[in-house]
Amino acid sequence: MRLKITHVTTYSYDHPDAYALQQLRLIPRTGHGQHVLDWQTTITGATRQLGYDDEFGNHVELLLIEPDTTRVEIVSEGLVEIEDRAGVVGQQKNCAPLWLFEAATPFTAPGKALRQLAGKLKPKPDETGLERAHRLCAKVAKLMTFTPGHTASHTTAEEALKDGKGVCQDYAHIMIAVARMIGWPARYVSGYLYMEDVEDQDASHAWCEIWIEGLGWIGFDAANEICPDDRYVRVAIGRDYRDAAPIHGIRHGSGREDLHVALKVQAQTDQ
Repeated sequence: MRLKITHVTTYSYDHPDAYALQQLRLIPRTGHGQHVLDWQTTITGATRQLGYDDEFGNHVELLLIEPDTTRVEIVSEGLVEIEDRAGVVGQQKNCAPLWLFEAATPFTAPGKALRQLAGKLKPKPDETGLERAHRLCAKVAKLMTFTPGHTASHTTAEEALKDGKGVCQDYAHIMIAVARMIGWPARYVSGYLYMEDVEDQDASHAWCEIWIEGLGWIGFDAANEICPDDRYVRVAIGRDYRDAAPIHGIRHGSGREDLHVALKVQAQTDQ
């Protein structure tokens, strides 16, 4: 499938900040069933300082907000062709070793609720690792109710699971936390999802990937209880949301900041 993506992020300030930097992880990666045909990022109210690939292979751009600016707009758009591989990413290599994805992070630290869930995932006779991972995905989907606005970007997996409500970020963190408790390397993926009946979206998507011995990295989207197919565009990976957030920054200033995100993911029928 070929998808056209337009991701517009706008920051508005009631008065200029003294200093502000933004890290962007908005450029999809080519490889493993995905090919970026065209991509560009247009920035108003800030200037690019440098670009680099981080330890996870994500392309990062660093922006400096211009003095006296009260509005910053970041338009990231392009065309990506995706092959349906039923979630199989495989033996992807980068500078980050597998053991880095085995350790808990502040977002995925074990708590009582997570330990109880992990206790229900004991291996069954003759069950493969892949079958067990699918069982984990189904458990998380059953225990959680998709509820926009109930959690925030700083909500932990334990907090979300206790409440039983959250969004794709929370579902991914819960799966990652339990997978690591079981002994599997697991990582967070940020990206885009094409939904046939929803052209205008207000946020990007997130899911997780688990390392299954003999198969490599396999994607699981517990929020939709499926493995990613050709509707999914992988953008960034990391240990949790903080490593793969589309935009992350620091600012020095006391003014109010308003954020607005407008996202379109459209299928191209004239392939």
